[in-house]
Amino acid sequence: MQKDAFEFLKALEETPSVSGFEQPAMAVIRERLKPLADSIETDVHGNLIVAVNAKGSPRVMLAGHCDQIGLMVRMVNDEGYIYFNAVGGVDPTVLPGTRVTVQTKKGPVPGVIGRKPVHLMKPEERGQAKIELQDLWIDIGAKNKADALKHVSIADPVTYRLGMDRLGSNCITSPGLDDKVGAFVVMEAARLAAGKKLNCALFAVATVQEEIGLRGARTSCYGIDPLVGIAVDVTHATDNPGADKRISGDVALGKGPVIERGPNINPIVGELLTETARKAKIPHQIDAAAGATGTDANAIQVSRSGVAAGLVSIPNRYMHTQVEVVSLTDLENAAKLLAETVARIDAKTSFIPR
Repeated sequence: MQKDAFEFLKALEETPSVSGFEQPAMAVIRERLKPLADSIETDVHGNLIVAVNAKGSPRVMLAGHCDQIGLMVRMVNDEGYIYFNAVGGVDPTVLPGTRVTVQTKKGPVPGVIGRKPVHLMKPEERGQAKIELQDLWIDIGAKNKADALKHVSIADPVTYRLGMDRLGSNCITSPGLDDKVGAFVVMEAARLAAGKKLNCALFAVATVQEEIGLRGARTSCYGIDPLVGIAVDVTHATDNPGADKRISGDVALGKGPVIERGPNINPIVGELLTETARKAKIPHQIDAAAGATGTDANAIQVSRSGVAAGLVSIPNRYMHTQVEVVSLTDLENAAKLLAETVARIDAKTSFIPR
């Protein structure tokens, strides 16, 4: 991956963007895409829409959600400990002992998530698999409630301690790869496509609030009114001891982006992505999505009178934890695949299933 692209990815991953609080990350994207876009707009919902060749036809939308799961300050007790709610699909079992950051208007406040030590647990509590959020708290080192509230406020978003690290020669690990890598891919695809002769109008969208109900994809797609909409999200990599390929399919890091096929996918879009990957010799994998995918593609497909939807997925290990892992070459190849696919779409391309 080129240095400028890697630095963009790193800046994006290390900028907080809990669902409903995505704008700091949107500023990173805006700065990167500013030199090549016809326009960059933020809609009332917070979606960032980058237009390239805006007067072309048909209108094609690429969507990667920029929000990440997180926590939210719910209350502070008299001793100054913070209790919290989950924003999105947080697994409570991975939280004890986690370093977190309360993202306040005054700036980041570091904290840790505490739990009763094993030495003080009753025998029946030890080894207990189920952990409830209300049994955990954030410790910011406050003396008492008044001291804590000098630094944090009710409803402040909380992230895992942000930071992107290299693993081996080709992988990265970070919280929030789901799905800031999707936003990264669609914006890099727009950058690559801007250097090609495009007939279609391209709208690359960093969507908001996917983790709490595919909300940004629904509103941005309605506003853009595309003929074609391709989402980029992560999918479960099954090349690790914790995965069952019989359930989740055979998906590996480093073997290319995953082209999803199934009822959530317009068959012509699915075939166009697959054929483009073959012709351009872009490594890729195929996955069976037997129903609604639970991604932005689901909302895009049923917008207005219907959109020809597609979905490209990035293999991801340990999803919704603090240590998600993806391959850099998978990200590069996903961006290339989308740029090459968009370049093949013109006013004569029909997406009506036959």
